[in-house]
Amino acid sequence: MSENKSKLKPYLSPAAVWAFSLGTSVGWGSLVVTSNTYLSDAGPLGSVLGMLAGTCIMLVISRNYRYLINCFPDAGGAYAYARESFGYDQGFLIAWFLLLTYLAILWANATSLQLFAGYFLGNVFRFGYLYTLFGYEVYIGEVLMTAAALVLVALLCARAKRAAAFMMTALVAVFVIGIAVCFFAAFGRLDVSAEPLMIPETRALSQVIRIACISPWAFIGFESISHSSEEYAFTKTKIGRILTASVLSTVCIYLFVTLLSVTAYPPQYDSWLSYIRDLGSLSGIEALPAFYAAGHYLGRLGLIILILALFALVITSLIGNMTALSRLVYALAEDRLFPSGFAGLNDRGTPVKALALIAAVSLLIPFLGRTAIGWIVDVTTIGATIIYGFVSASAYKTARLCGDGKEAKYGLAGLILMIGFSLYLLVSNLFTTGVMDTAAYILFVIWSILGFIIFRLILQKDDSKRFGRSIVVWIALLSLIVFISLVWLSRSTMEATERTLSRVAEHKLAATTIEEDEAFIEEEMAALRIANGCRLLVVIGLFGVSLGVLVNNYSIMSRRAIRSEAELGNVRNIANTDPLTGVKSKHAYADREKTISEQLETNKAEPFSIVVCDVNGLKDINDTYGHKAGDAYICSAARLICEMYQHSPVYRVGGDEFVVILTGRDHDSRETILKQLNERMEGNIAAGEVVIACGMADFDADRDVTMHDTFMRADALMYERKKQLKSMGAVTR
Repeated sequence: MSENKSKLKPYLSPAAVWAFSLGTSVGWGSLVVTSNTYLSDAGPLGSVLGMLAGTCIMLVISRNYRYLINCFPDAGGAYAYARESFGYDQGFLIAWFLLLTYLAILWANATSLQLFAGYFLGNVFRFGYLYTLFGYEVYIGEVLMTAAALVLVALLCARAKRAAAFMMTALVAVFVIGIAVCFFAAFGRLDVSAEPLMIPETRALSQVIRIACISPWAFIGFESISHSSEEYAFTKTKIGRILTASVLSTVCIYLFVTLLSVTAYPPQYDSWLSYIRDLGSLSGIEALPAFYAAGHYLGRLGLIILILALFALVITSLIGNMTALSRLVYALAEDRLFPSGFAGLNDRGTPVKALALIAAVSLLIPFLGRTAIGWIVDVTTIGATIIYGFVSASAYKTARLCGDGKEAKYGLAGLILMIGFSLYLLVSNLFTTGVMDTAAYILFVIWSILGFIIFRLILQKDDSKRFGRSIVVWIALLSLIVFISLVWLSRSTMEATERTLSRVAEHKLAATTIEEDEAFIEEEMAALRIANGCRLLVVIGLFGVSLGVLVNNYSIMSRRAIRSEAELGNVRNIANTDPLTGVKSKHAYADREKTISEQLETNKAEPFSIVVCDVNGLKDINDTYGHKAGDAYICSAARLICEMYQHSPVYRVGGDEFVVILTGRDHDSRETILKQLNERMEGNIAAGEVVIACGMADFDADRDVTMHDTFMRADALMYERKKQLKSMGAVTR
C-alpha cells in the first residue's frame, strides 16, 4: 500500500460520494443525445438488452476500482494505480488521457448551456455574432454565459467544497426523481405502440452487441470519485457498495430516458422510429423526444420537471468533473509532472490553484463552438478504453502480488473486455462508419503526439530518474497512433468518395450532354485524388512527427541509462576494490565465492585452489612506527603477492589477510609458485623485509562441499606455515 502523503481533508459522506459518481457520469448527453442514438441503432428492446449487458461490464470495472481504492487510497485515481503498479511512464500516459477525458466532458456540459438556453429561453443569449466555426455560430453572449458558469463552479469548489457536496447531492436527487416521475407517468398511461422493438434493417444480435460495446462510455465519470479517495469521511471498505449503486442508478436513468422517448411522438409520424429518424428536421420541444413525451403525459408540469432535471444534470457534471480534475492536477503536481505550485492547498484543504488552472484553460473553450467540442468528446471513447484497461491491469497485477485470486480474476476479466472493445472501436471502424465522428480520430492522434512532446519535457527535468524506464509503452502508443491514423484515412476517404458519388448522381439528374458529364466526372475524380493524396501526406507527416519525438525521447532515455550504468559501474568498481592496496576487496571475494558456489552446484566449476596469506609482524610495526608505516607494510605485502601470482585475482579480506584464487596457468604451476614464495619469505626474514605466511589447498570434491571448506583447509595450512616462520626468526606479532 502506498504512503498517504497528501493533506487533503476528509469531508465526503457516502451519499455525497454516490452523488459525485452519478452526477459526473450523467450529463447533458444522457437526456438529449444518448437515448436517441441508442434507439436509432437498436430500438427500445435492443437498447435495453445492450445497456444491461454494458452494465454487467461496468460492474466488473467498478469492482476493480473498489479494490484499487482500498489498496492505493491516494489522489489521482487511475494515474496513481498505474504509477504504483507499472511505473511513472505508464502513470503519465494514463494521466494524459484522464486529463483529456475529464476536460472534454467538462467542456461539453459547459457549452451545453448554450443549447439549453436555445431550446428553452430562445435567443436571449444569442447576441454579438462573432463567426461560424465548423457550421456552428458563435455569439459573444453565449460565450460570456458559459464562461460565467465555469468561473462560478470553480469558485464554489474552491471556497465551499462542503456546500458543493451538498449541492451535488440535492441536484442529483432532483434529476433522479424528476426523470423517474416522468417515466412512470408515461408508462402508467401509455397510449401508443412501442413497435418496432428493434431496428428492422439489421440483425437483432448485432444491435444488442453494438449497444453493449458502446454503452460503457455512457458511464464515463462514475469513477471520478477515485480521485478524491483521500477525502472520504468513512471507511473505504464501503466504496464497493457505493460504486455498485452508482452504476445501477446510472443505467436506470438511461433506461428511463430511452424508454420514455418511445412512448409518445407527434401525430404526423406513424411510429417512434420515423420520429427519431426525422429529429434533424425538427426544432424546439419536438426535437427532444423525452421532453415531448413528458409534455404529452404531464403537460407543462412534465416539461418543467425535465427542464429542471436537465439543468441539474449539467450543473452536477460541471461540479463533478471540476472536482475530479483538480484532484488529478493536484496529484500530478505532487509528483512534479505539473509545477509543484499547483499542489497548493488553502486552509480548507482544497487545491485552489489547480481549480484556477482548470477554469483558466476552460475559458477558451466557448470560442471553439459546439461542433469541435463534440469531436473532442468522441476522443474520450478511446481514452476511456485505455484508462479502464490500465485500471483492470493494475488490479490484476496488484491482486496477483497480494495473493488475492478472486480479485485477480476480476482484473483479468476487465482487461480482456477492454481489449475486445478496443478492437471493436478500431478494427470495425477501419472499414465502416462507427460510433465516433471521423474528425475525432485525428484529434486523438494530435493529443497523443502532444503527449509525446510533454513527456520529453518531463524527461529533461527528471533529475530523480523516475521516468523513461519503459520504452515498450511508448512504442505501443506509437502503434496505436499509426493504426488510428489509418482509421481516419480510411473513414475520411470513404466519406469523401460518398460525397463525390452523390454530387455525380445529382449532376446526372440535370439535363446535360455526355461530354459535360464526362468532364464533370473527371473534374470530381481529380479533386478526389488530390484530397486523398493530401490526407495520405497528413498521415505520413503525423507518423513522422510522432516517430521523431519517440526517437528523441528514446535517445534521452538511452543516454541517461548509459550514464546510470557508468555510475553504477563506478560504484561497483569502488566496492570491489580495496582502497589501500588496489587489489580486490572483501566484497569482491564474497561475490566470487557466491559465483563459484553456484558453479559447484551445477558441476560447472573449473579446477581451482585457494591460497590464504597472512602478513607477519604488522601489529609490531603499528605499535613501534605508527599506522602509516603499517599501511606501507601492507601495501608491500600486496605487491609481493601480486608479483608471485600474476594471473590470479588477489583479495584483501582482512587487515593483514589476503586470499588468492588460483585457476588456469597459476593453478597449473601452483606448487612451483608456492615453493618460490616460501623460499623468498625465508630470505626476507634474514633481510628484514616483509614476511608473509601462506597456505594452499586444492578443491577436492570428495572432501569439500563448498568453496569455504577449501578455504578453511588453506587457512589451517597458513597457520602451520606461520609457526615454521616463527621458528626461523620471523616476527609473528
